[in-house]
Amino acid sequence: MGEVVATIKLMPESPEVDLEQMKIDVQNIVNEDAELHKVEEEPIAFGLVALNVMFIVDDGEGGTEIVEEKLSNIPTVNSIEVMDVRRLM
Repeated sequence: MGEVVATIKLMPESPEVDLEQMKIDVQNIVNEDAELHKVEEEPIAFGLVALNVMFIVDDGEGGTEIVEEKLSNIPTVNSIEVMDVRRLM
């Protein structure tokens, strides 16, 4: 069984959301079930900034679903979108 790297875009509820606290929440959640690779900020519009979270997880049944569910339960997250999933070589 191999590993995959997944990128998920987290859209905050509003521009007033504390992105640094959101990053801490992401680190705490992802580190339980996967290896966090990178968190990048992506400006969207009107002061709204999304977080692109890259993490590595085993390529098994369910894949990224556990991490996706936990990320969507962060109180300040409005929505999540899987942007990319690639197999590591």
